[in-house]
Amino acid sequence: MPTEILMPALSPTMEEGTLAKWLVKEGDTVNAGDLLAEIETDKATMEFEAVDEGTIGKILVAEGTEGVKVNTPIAVLLEEGESASDIGNAPAKAETAAPAAKSAEAAPQAASAAAPAPAAPKSPDGGRVFASPLARRIAAEKGLDLAQITGSGPHGRIVKADVEDAKPGAAPAKEAAKPVEKAPAPAVASGPSSDAVMAMYQGREYQEVKLDGMRKTIAARLTEAKQTVPHFYLRREIRLDALMKFRGELNKQLEPRGVKLSVNDFIIKACALALQAVPDANAVWAGDKVLKLKPSDVAVAVAIEGGLFTPVLKDAEMKSLSALSSEMKDLAKRARDRKLAPHEYQGGTFAISNLGMFGIENFDAVINPPHGAILAVGAGLKKPVVGKDVELAVATVMSVTLSVDHRVIDGALGAQLLEQIVANLENPMVMLA
Repeated sequence: MPTEILMPALSPTMEEGTLAKWLVKEGDTVNAGDLLAEIETDKATMEFEAVDEGTIGKILVAEGTEGVKVNTPIAVLLEEGESASDIGNAPAKAETAAPAAKSAEAAPQAASAAAPAPAAPKSPDGGRVFASPLARRIAAEKGLDLAQITGSGPHGRIVKADVEDAKPGAAPAKEAAKPVEKAPAPAVASGPSSDAVMAMYQGREYQEVKLDGMRKTIAARLTEAKQTVPHFYLRREIRLDALMKFRGELNKQLEPRGVKLSVNDFIIKACALALQAVPDANAVWAGDKVLKLKPSDVAVAVAIEGGLFTPVLKDAEMKSLSALSSEMKDLAKRARDRKLAPHEYQGGTFAISNLGMFGIENFDAVINPPHGAILAVGAGLKKPVVGKDVELAVATVMSVTLSVDHRVIDGALGAQLLEQIVANLENPMVMLA
């Protein structure tokens, strides 16, 4: 029987996506691992691979279709000996939301009734076993227990290659992975209805901008953060003269290697080391518990068209300034191209949002759950300061605000963390010790 190719879940929180581009066409022969399509999630455009071999019999969802729910059939794969005429026996495809430009061309199709699917087998620990239809058929023919087979496909899915050489009663190579429970789909921030707001501006000229997946997610996450995370704010001013001088000397020495350190590179390093010096602040909120991490995984906000990413620099305390600079440039470039993988922007305990390059003197940033804190960084400005001997002088001063989740970090602990960040930036040579 023809096999349905389903819309994949390319991240733990993905509920729907856009089928951006097909990389195959009807009649093409594919093998496991071949690229089938490009899928846009709310954060990135990712490539989708085949898990079985066969021939693309029919494409069910056109390029550019938005709002395709996870596990919706998007194409039909034919096995050896099957033809397009067999597709009528495949289970009916689910309805998907097509964009306005495509809807006029799409003709309604009659759905054939599908026979009830057999109950999915359970793994020894009670979890569902995920397997492709072809793998299930081969397993049934050979009398194999799918619960005793370890899958090599995406998210532990059992594919054809896993069952071809398996023997009945074979013990699993390792414990079957439990399926990850998906988080509920984010909802757009509540408030006045769109009709009510549009009525207010009746007769005024305006342009209606459609929300894409990223904008909807940002609206939901930030609303959730401000409503559920008890923020408090700690503010300090940092004198940058020693850092600017030290940075200039380092950049002169690094010039032959093509490395140029930014102030932001020093800020990342300073925060990473501060989290090691104040380990109780290197933590995240986990619902009914707090998780304290050992490494300093620091997220850095990167503005892109229509939204932002927070790629994570893992083990930042262990990396040199030049390594952090190179990695940050790479992550920022791929973030703007929407080419980051989920593991590159998920996680971390702490974040940095720097608007100083835009001339912003100070601001308060919203915590990105489950992080325990985020540092908002303003511009370095020349200001009059009072010296140690009460003399007036001019110094380059940067204002920072630490937004803290009070469930994770108390006031005194947050103050210790911020004090350590300030000390690292005002005495930059200690970061190389």
